[in-house]
Amino acid sequence: MTFSHALVLAVHFNTAMGSLARITLPDPSRVKADVLVVGCLEGEETKISSGPRDLSAAVRRLPRARRWRAERGRTLALDCEGLAEIRLVGLGYRNGVDLRGVAAFCDFVEKIAAETGARRIAVVLPRHPKVRAGAALVVSRLALLRYRFDSFRDSSAPDLPRSIQIFPAVADRPKFRAAAKHAKAVAGGAALARDLGNTPPNVANPAWMAARARSLARAVGAKARVLGRRELEKKAMGGILAVGGGSAAAPRLVRLEWGDRGPLVALVGKGVTFDTGGISIKPAAAMDEMKYDKCGACTVFGIVKAVAEIGLPVRLRAYLPLVENMPSGKAYRPGDIVRCYNGKTVEIINTDAEGRMILADSLAWAAEEGAEHIVEFSTLTGAAVVALGEHTAALYTPSDSLSKGLLDAAAGSGEQLWRMPLWPEFLEPMQGNHGDLVNQGGRWGGANNAAAFLGQFVGEHKSWAHIDIAGPAMRSTAPKGATGYGVAFTVGWLAGLCGAAA
Repeated sequence: MTFSHALVLAVHFNTAMGSLARITLPDPSRVKADVLVVGCLEGEETKISSGPRDLSAAVRRLPRARRWRAERGRTLALDCEGLAEIRLVGLGYRNGVDLRGVAAFCDFVEKIAAETGARRIAVVLPRHPKVRAGAALVVSRLALLRYRFDSFRDSSAPDLPRSIQIFPAVADRPKFRAAAKHAKAVAGGAALARDLGNTPPNVANPAWMAARARSLARAVGAKARVLGRRELEKKAMGGILAVGGGSAAAPRLVRLEWGDRGPLVALVGKGVTFDTGGISIKPAAAMDEMKYDKCGACTVFGIVKAVAEIGLPVRLRAYLPLVENMPSGKAYRPGDIVRCYNGKTVEIINTDAEGRMILADSLAWAAEEGAEHIVEFSTLTGAAVVALGEHTAALYTPSDSLSKGLLDAAAGSGEQLWRMPLWPEFLEPMQGNHGDLVNQGGRWGGANNAAAFLGQFVGEHKSWAHIDIAGPAMRSTAPKGATGYGVAFTVGWLAGLCGAAA
């Protein structure tokens, strides 16, 4: 199919180790693509205003001839002589389409791109309020279709989409155009988070991650402070020192500060660059995936980058504890008692419950420095995955208003987030025997107990949130790897918080 285009809105960003697809909104009269993906509403005739008349006629005629219905998630491949391959994707009935459905449509476009190896994809969207509201979601998700982590591959990568043309309904085009800057920044932030998360542990140790933080700070005009072992000892950050003590790669704590106006928000991200479990060593199966235990910190990297690129009127402080949890003669042990930054002592039950130890110091520092809101991201517990599955993160917060803001932003981004209870009884299993606390409770409700433990390190601060991203932070199916989960909804939440258009 050969169609020219006049007006181009480019969304293109080269990450350090990957690239994004170039997104354009061409003139509706012309299309140029190898595959055309059409979103269809159940019970409504599909009309295509772009391209030749025989294309629009084929899309109207052929589905009826094959008795195809546009049920949500159903697809149909059409052969139309002389035209590109056409794939219809059902969105369901008009009144049932929500933003999760729009996100699912984007996932189908990704699958189609992988199946066909198409270099140029055109996407046609119907007129619908949810599609219009999800303009930034659509642009950012489709821009990421090209992402692959191939830095360590000798062989050439498979064909990936170089360009994606989006054809929304004519009346929706201004909304898509206005959403482009936000969407580009979100996609770039997510790609950075993916790059960092996917980088192997023999490269991405605490010092390497701290160096990347300094590079990011220079790039976006942020202030960076990196605490090494000596500074951590001076600040009595026993949690970080204990977990990082068993590794030849010394721990770091990074503090980034960006912005000079607007609400003050602290972001905390768990950065365990590799987690063996320490003395309480993990089973060998899937231990290679423990490089993803730094994805909380990677998400915060991506958020800072995106917020700076958009230029949101918000003041960010990021706290990134970076450690490698290894077994050795210097490793911390079950039975040790560790004193954290706020003075509380923690009796170690399991050295594989290390994330909460490094977050304890970081949250206490963030709370001490003051912020209107504290939001923390961590791949903290397998229990959160058992409870909510691989696609949904667990949100714990005592603040109803913070919860509503984050949940609304997640719904708008297509990322799945679910609020969990934060009840006083969850702290009972975490009460210490010989210290103030223990770092692991009983068998049941592990994610709840961990959240209650973290709540002991924010002082009297009420607007704080712990987000357990253990499920959605990485994908175990092709293309396997870090997802950059959390960048999109957090940037959306921050935009709403400071009154900026997302």
